[in-house]
Amino acid sequence: MGAVIAAASLALPRPADAIATTVQLAGRAAHDCLTGTGLSPDSVGVLINVGVYRESNTFEPALAAMVQKEAGINLDYLADAAPSAGFSFDLMNGACGVLNAVQVAQALLDTGSTDRVLVTAADVHPGGRAADDPAYPYEDLGGALLLERSTDPGAGFGPVHLRSGPGPTGTSGYLDTAAMGAGGRQLITVEQDADRAGRLLDLAAATVAEYTEEHGLDPERTMVVCSRPTPDFAARLAGRLGLDPASVLAARLPGSDPERSGEPHTAAPVLGYLTALDGGLPHAYEELLFVTVGAGPSAACASYRLTGR
Repeated sequence: MGAVIAAASLALPRPADAIATTVQLAGRAAHDCLTGTGLSPDSVGVLINVGVYRESNTFEPALAAMVQKEAGINLDYLADAAPSAGFSFDLMNGACGVLNAVQVAQALLDTGSTDRVLVTAADVHPGGRAADDPAYPYEDLGGALLLERSTDPGAGFGPVHLRSGPGPTGTSGYLDTAAMGAGGRQLITVEQDADRAGRLLDLAAATVAEYTEEHGLDPERTMVVCSRPTPDFAARLAGRLGLDPASVLAARLPGSDPERSGEPHTAAPVLGYLTALDGGLPHAYEELLFVTVGAGPSAACASYRLTGR
């Protein structure tokens, strides 16, 4: 049985919020997933949080535990050990984090260790508002995927492939402790190499081509859902792969400037999935192919066959 997406949700900062926080965004997205399916929060056995950039540069305790609390998932595991005691942890691998979490979830679901895994992803500027820092390359955004076992052996995620590229990492995010002064908790430095976009394009194209060939995917019936390192990344990837540009999607936030280079970052696969479905995915496409690329340079790729296609 494959791991299928039972629900997916996004969370954006609210105008009334003083600052954006990863705990609130991830917690809201998680709560909305559960509300949409009518499930109790205690029905989630494992929560995996993959966000990287967070409010006030918080690194301890694990944010997954804070997201679990925000979403109200099994707050007293001794009193409510059934149906699941609940377990949460952080898994940080940048843009590839969601697909890494899917790979872990597949193992947990396949072995019957849990019935449901909730994957959350949220990034915010440490100062609380990405829009206030034009040098910061990412969006303030949270997302969640609720995964469970499918009774249809042909539906759900296929194997997750991971791939690394040669050369320097391409992107480095860090706190410059020598220059931060008293405001270090609200600052972050993100450096990106000038050739980063081209190298990520090469890596994404090679990863998609390899996965498609190895697993016998039909490019004419597969929609590629990819990262958005640059506004034109989807069009360039389609050209490199010889695909119809309409079959490659790098989603941006609704209402955002299409020329702005802000990336959804770790929540990009959730945004891409919902954008594909909300756009009325043509029936000609029988599956999605997620491909994420980021610092490392690294890539992750996994197919997803929709139920009933």
